[in-house]
Amino acid sequence: MTLLFVVLIGRIYWVQVVKGDFWYDKAKSRWAAEEKLIAKRGSITDRDGNMLAMDSIAYNVAVNPNMIHTLNIADEVAEGLHKLLDKPEADLLKIVTAQKDGKFYQQREIHEEGWKIDKELADKVIAFRDELKKKYDAKDVGIYLFEDQKRYYPRNSMASQLLGYVTKEGQAATGIESFFNDKLKGEDGELKYEKDGKRVQLAEGQVEYKPAKDGQDIALTIDMDIQNYVEKALEDINAKYHPKSITAVAADPNTMEVLAMANYPTFNPNTYWDSNFENAYNHSIKSLYEPGSTFKIVTLAAAVQEGIFNPNATYHSGSIAVPGAPVKDINKVGWGTITYLEGLKRSSNVAFVKLGWEQLGGEKLMDYINRFGFGHKTGIELGGEAAGAINVNLSIPSDIARASFGQGKVQVTALQQVAAVAAVANGGKLMEPHIVKQVYDPNTKTTVKTEPKVIRDNVISKESSKKVGEYLEQVVSDQEIGTGRNAYIEGYRVAGKTGTAQKVINGKYSTDKFVVSFIGYAPVENPKIVLYIVVDEPNDSLAGGGAVAAPAFKDIVYKSLKHMGVAPNIIGTENEKKEVTVTVPKLASLTVSQAKTQLKSRSLNVEVVGGGTKVVQQVPASGASVHPAQKVYLITEQRDKLKIPDMTGISLRDALEIASVLDIRVTVKGEGYVASQKQVTKNGERLLELTLSPQTGSAGTDDSKTDSDSDSTVSKDDQKVETTNTQ
Repeated sequence: MTLLFVVLIGRIYWVQVVKGDFWYDKAKSRWAAEEKLIAKRGSITDRDGNMLAMDSIAYNVAVNPNMIHTLNIADEVAEGLHKLLDKPEADLLKIVTAQKDGKFYQQREIHEEGWKIDKELADKVIAFRDELKKKYDAKDVGIYLFEDQKRYYPRNSMASQLLGYVTKEGQAATGIESFFNDKLKGEDGELKYEKDGKRVQLAEGQVEYKPAKDGQDIALTIDMDIQNYVEKALEDINAKYHPKSITAVAADPNTMEVLAMANYPTFNPNTYWDSNFENAYNHSIKSLYEPGSTFKIVTLAAAVQEGIFNPNATYHSGSIAVPGAPVKDINKVGWGTITYLEGLKRSSNVAFVKLGWEQLGGEKLMDYINRFGFGHKTGIELGGEAAGAINVNLSIPSDIARASFGQGKVQVTALQQVAAVAAVANGGKLMEPHIVKQVYDPNTKTTVKTEPKVIRDNVISKESSKKVGEYLEQVVSDQEIGTGRNAYIEGYRVAGKTGTAQKVINGKYSTDKFVVSFIGYAPVENPKIVLYIVVDEPNDSLAGGGAVAAPAFKDIVYKSLKHMGVAPNIIGTENEKKEVTVTVPKLASLTVSQAKTQLKSRSLNVEVVGGGTKVVQQVPASGASVHPAQKVYLITEQRDKLKIPDMTGISLRDALEIASVLDIRVTVKGEGYVASQKQVTKNGERLLELTLSPQTGSAGTDDSKTDSDSDSTVSKDDQKVETTNTQ
């Protein structure tokens, strides 16, 4: 007995004293519990608070191979989940029958297809599980869903290259998501406490609590409506010309806040794995282009500032001898002896070689190129921005000559072009572009706003800025010889310049592959928007920037100015002023091509609704007075076959008439003109939600203003609207 107690006491001493710390840590790990508190990732919105990226609830699918084996339903589970998750059935069968050392697993997750799925798909998985439970009269069939979080982009592909995306593993990839990841991701917290054997927290136990710090919310400078106008226009260009890519950047020239940034083709960040990775590439800041004739704006601004440009002076167009290789105009033989202003309108290369190489000289030209910010990053809050390349050798005349019209050793980004032309538009201030309007920290309740930043003042003088704007306006307003005439918007003063640049293929300029573009701003007297559109390799080698990009520019800028509430200019005397309008002709029974010809002769935009060859109905009706830039809709099929067209910028009366033709119910919010539209389905019925915006002085039909209650619902069977004359 004595020996027994000696051994027992010795053992107690060994456990309690010698190994006391070891066993205490073991015990503590048994009664201690730890929970990770996940921080909420910050949201991303547009300038008006419209949500572009946010965290949302997601679900992970898992299976219990042991339970599935017990019920002998492996094949049925694999087949059913295959139909729902679109994961190969063979891979699923391996998961639902997974074993280790001859024993079936208790739980296996289904990656990637069953990982972070949305609620709609989760509900289908639950329904499938419930069917199996009912079929086999079982409480558990080995299919589970666990709640999780995922990044959600409610606008799908809108601004996708700008926003970037977050992977299922939580890694931020490209765009705003990546550049501001440290601000957006927040900081996870943790909770440590002591528990009893039933895993209930001990009332007197120790507690360690570190709260999660949610990520900061970022409001971008982009305007969702303008972004939508741009993306729709790029889709139209793609449908007609099928280029390799299209890029567009719109900005406020006074602050260089980016109002829209878009690329095509695009992708949906919600399903990034289904897209080509190249579609996530932001050409606006990363791709370098020989700008072509849009770069002539820099040479023109420099020549005006230096007092060299005389619009009435003449020169002989066609060709100019430059050591190394002559420079020719687009038509090679030229237009004879013409003025420099006509040379600008016709986009004569010879005119700008004479201005840049002969009169300004290489050093002065390069000085202005640098002053306008080329060859340097703009400083926008995005990763991967290219600095461009200005490798002009001042000892080589052909380098200088070709740089004067945007060819040769000049490579720029789209954003650099926008910033430079904004400096021309705003009176000579080179501004730093910004994509972030403000950042809100929910932890400190503080907001940091981005203020406009001047990089270089007086790049050119205000007087020179005004003159350059007037010259560029004539490129657009001259409907006979102006290369930018397709960008003309009746009632608004538009300045702009076309561009067509040959692509370099295997070290040589291609004869059939081009980059075409258009850049401009409006209104000239008080610029509100500068827009650049670049189209890489349209399928028509004969179509230049004036044919491909200028019409899209016109559509975007017109809608944007109406959205901003910028009224068109009015004509007439002080006592009798009226808006510029055009009367819509009668188009019913005409072929689509005939109707288009009539509308084009009146400078009216057209949108064909349906796939028919003859016009069944038109909106607005014949005889209506509309602004020249407003669309006329040609209905070519019966209502049950029609898709809802883009109705941005038209009056409520016209929108209701189109809705009546389409046999669709409409809800209206606000007053004035259609600012945005959204199609929804309720109880199996199509419903169109229209948001209106009042625009005093904006042109539309004579009865474009309607008296309507905010948030009213207009029945498809009862669409009588009281109207007043806007004139």
